[in-house]
Amino acid sequence: MMRNIRVIAFTVAVFVAGLALGHLFDADSTVSAQGHQVFELRTYTTNEGKLPSLLARFNDHTMKIFENHGMTNIGYFVPQDAPLLDNTLIYVLAHDSRDAAMKSWSDFGDDPEWARVASVDTELVAHVERVFMEATDFSPMK
Repeated sequence: MMRNIRVIAFTVAVFVAGLALGHLFDADSTVSAQGHQVFELRTYTTNEGKLPSLLARFNDHTMKIFENHGMTNIGYFVPQDAPLLDNTLIYVLAHDSRDAAMKSWSDFGDDPEWARVASVDTELVAHVERVFMEATDFSPMK
């Protein structure tokens, strides 16, 4: 049952991300799969009652720290339907390449500001799923 919910959440997230990305980029954009730009879809499942704190952390701190380390914030989403609406954050980041993503995440993990922010509430997230994606040759965002 939980696996089915996660599959549905992933499918919805990809659809929503596609819509968001389609509106951000037009056919004349320089973004393309051939440029090796990659997108990272992340789904966070929070511990009970912790979603509001996680959303506040992203809004107040995390997004800016991501930008400081070369990550591009594309979109942040919460499901509309139970049971995921109370404990799930889905978001998409863009990176220049898969290697750049790995470096950005490493630098992010070493960032003293992130260490300070993360130490305030260490029990927010119960589970993280991540998928790296690249645009297809027919994607509207290239």
